[in-house]
Amino acid sequence: MSQSPSNTHNEDFVIDPGVVWERCMAIIEDNVNRRAFQTWFLPIRAVDLTNNILTIQVPSQFFYEWLEEHYVELLAKTIKRVLGRTGQLAYRIQMENNSQKSPATMQLPSNQQNKTAKGEHYIDMPLTVEDPSRIKNPFVIPGMKRMQIDPQLNSSLTFNHFIEGECNTLCRNSAIRVAQKPGETSFNPLMLFGGTGCGKTHLLQAIGNEVRKQHPNKTVLYVSAEKFINQYIEHSRNREVGDFINFYQLIDVLLLDDIHIFTNAPKAQDALFAIFNHLHQSGKQIVLTSDTPPKDLEGMQERLLSRFRWGLTAEMQQPDFETRKAILEIIMRNEGTEISEEVAQYIAFNIQNNIRDLRGAVISILAQSTLLKKEVDLELAKRVVKNLIKTPEKELGIAEIQKMVCTYFKIDYDKLQSKTRTGDVVNARQIAMYLAKKFTKCSLKTIGDHFGKRDHTTVIHSVQKVEDFLKTDETYRESFLEIQHKVQLAAM
Repeated sequence: MSQSPSNTHNEDFVIDPGVVWERCMAIIEDNVNRRAFQTWFLPIRAVDLTNNILTIQVPSQFFYEWLEEHYVELLAKTIKRVLGRTGQLAYRIQMENNSQKSPATMQLPSNQQNKTAKGEHYIDMPLTVEDPSRIKNPFVIPGMKRMQIDPQLNSSLTFNHFIEGECNTLCRNSAIRVAQKPGETSFNPLMLFGGTGCGKTHLLQAIGNEVRKQHPNKTVLYVSAEKFINQYIEHSRNREVGDFINFYQLIDVLLLDDIHIFTNAPKAQDALFAIFNHLHQSGKQIVLTSDTPPKDLEGMQERLLSRFRWGLTAEMQQPDFETRKAILEIIMRNEGTEISEEVAQYIAFNIQNNIRDLRGAVISILAQSTLLKKEVDLELAKRVVKNLIKTPEKELGIAEIQKMVCTYFKIDYDKLQSKTRTGDVVNARQIAMYLAKKFTKCSLKTIGDHFGKRDHTTVIHSVQKVEDFLKTDETYRESFLEIQHKVQLAAM
C-alpha cells in the first residue's frame, strides 16, 4: 500500500534525500520511456532535503532547462506524491569552473506551477542511437543497406576562393576558426546574417569543405532550410519524425542555410529545437545563415531565438567597391577571359547590389562578346550593365561629387559649405569645385552656391590652384587622379 501524503511528516518518514529520490525515480520510470529515463533522470543526484524542498543536482544549465520544459509536470506530481502537498523541488546546477578543484554550482527553484511544455507540437528527443544503420537517411535513395551521408557540398566553394574585404572580415575569420575547431569554440552556434548574394552560402560551404579536410572523421551536412522543412513534412506524413530527428542527431557539423524560412513552419521549428539541443549539448558544431538578424525573425519561437544567441552572430555586409572588383577579376579569370582595368572598375562600380548580380553581369557580357564576336570593351560593358540594372540616364550632380570627395578625404559634408579654412577642408573644397566644373554643366555661380554661397571668382581661383598643384606635386596628383577616377565612373 502506497504511503499517503498525510503521513509524510510523521516520525517514521525517511528524510534522507537519496531515499526520497529513489522513491521518485520508481514513479518516474513508470511514466517515461526507457531511453528518456536513462538520458534525463539517471544522471540526477539528490543532494538536500530541507523544509520539504528536495534539491537535485543536474549536470548543466541545458539539462535543467530541458527538464523544466518537458518534465516539470511529471516532476511536480511525483514530488507531491512522495513528500505531500507542500513538497517542492529545487535544482543545483553543476557549472564548469576550471579554476576550482570542485565544480561550481548554482541553485534554482523548479517552475512547478507552469504546465509542461509537452503539448500539441511536443517532440521527444532521444539522445542515444542504439543502431544508427537502422535510421532512415533523407539524403539517400530508400533501400540502401548502409547509411552514407552525402555532405551536400560544392567543392569549389572554399576559403581560398572567398574574397576577403572590410565587409566580411569578421565573418570569414570566425568561419575559419569554427572549421579548425568545430564544436570547441564559443562560436556555437555561429550565425551569419546579411542580404541576398553577399556570400553567406559560400562561407557556409567553405566551413564544410575545410572541416572535411582537417577532420575527415567528422560527419558534415549542408542543408537549406527549405529542404529541411520538406524532409520534415515528408517524415511527418509517414509518422517517421523520430527517425528524422535521429538522423540529424548523427551530424557532427550541421550547416543550415536560410533559417528565416522557418518562420513560416512552426512544427518544423519543434524538430529543429530538438536537433539543436542535442547537437549543442553533445559538443557538435552548428552554423546558421539568415537574411535578417535574430531579432527580426518574426514567427520564430523565442526558445530557438535565445539559443541562436548562445554563440556568435555576425553580419555580412554587401561587398564594397574593392571587394566587388576583386571578385569580378576572379570570375573573369575562371572564365579564361581578361578585361581592362577600365571595364573592371566600371562594372564593379555600377553593380552594387550583390555578388549574384555581379556574376550575372559577367555572364551576360561574355555571352554578348562571344555571339557578337566583339572584344569586351567599355562600350559593351555599358550596354549590358545598363540593361541589367535598368537605371535611367542621369546627370551627375554637384552634391554627389561633394559627397564622394568628403568620403575620400574623410571630412564632414557640411564643412565644404562652411567658412572653415583648415588645410584639409580647403584642399577638399577646391578639388570638389574643380570636379564639379569638369563633370557637370553647371555655371560657376551655381557651383559657388553649392559651396556656401561663394561667388564665381572663388570657383575660378580653386580651379587654378588645383591645376597648379597637379603640375608641381606628385603626391597631390596621385590622390587627385584617384578621386577623379571615382567621379568619372559615377558619371558613366
